[in-house]
Amino acid sequence: MIDTHCHLTFDDYEGRIDQVLADAHAEGVTGAITISTTTHDCLDALAIARRHDNVWCTAGVHPLYADRSEHIWENLRTVAHEPACVAWGELGLDNHYNKPPRDVQRKVLTDELAFIESCAQAAGEEAISLPIVLHCRDAFADLIPILKETNLPADRFVFHCFTGGEADMRLLLDFGAMVSFTGVVTYKNAPEVRLAAKLAPLERIMVETDAPFLSPEPHRKIRPNEPQYAIVTARFLAELRDEAWPMFHDAINENTERFFGIKVPG
Repeated sequence: MIDTHCHLTFDDYEGRIDQVLADAHAEGVTGAITISTTTHDCLDALAIARRHDNVWCTAGVHPLYADRSEHIWENLRTVAHEPACVAWGELGLDNHYNKPPRDVQRKVLTDELAFIESCAQAAGEEAISLPIVLHCRDAFADLIPILKETNLPADRFVFHCFTGGEADMRLLLDFGAMVSFTGVVTYKNAPEVRLAAKLAPLERIMVETDAPFLSPEPHRKIRPNEPQYAIVTARFLAELRDEAWPMFHDAINENTERFFGIKVPG
């Protein structure tokens, strides 16, 4: 399997990405997607993907970085044209924190979605059609209507790092999106996430770490989190949902390959 969402551009991994990937491979996590947070670090993410086998990247502006710097949308286009880039994002809304202000987040999100639509509608080889990785914290009721206003297909969105409850899960499933789980689902203080995880159809589930954050139990005290622990969360989910590991394992790999258009390395 692969870790479908981590942040290898963060300082936590500086100078040791080779070892991090080797440790992951030893545990059966044979690849990773390193996720962009700004129109600047998307270039760093692409550089990492180019340097390392079985690493891919994305291009997008995280809502919590909406006010960090000038957004150079053309950088996203440059990265998205590269074979190593497999998605837009992460992008979305975050109502958990007071900053950046919600109007700033919404403005950047609206501009970003418009930019993505323009890329998809471009002519010939200039057209870019990629799935979209969503950040949505305490914001399902706000974000989904915005997504519905676009011409982007619902099944090309994944709500990463799901931390909501059953009502939130029903909203995203009714919308038609995919859902991805982190180590949060393993936490004793997140029973609502586990209940919601049982609602998701198997064909719409993916697994990630969101490293360097959210190490799963029983490794929760380990900082930083690393891609190797994606398989811990995956096995926990299979047991939680009372699904045989071989079936669950095959399904999440099939989902990953279908959504991102990549082949999970053996």
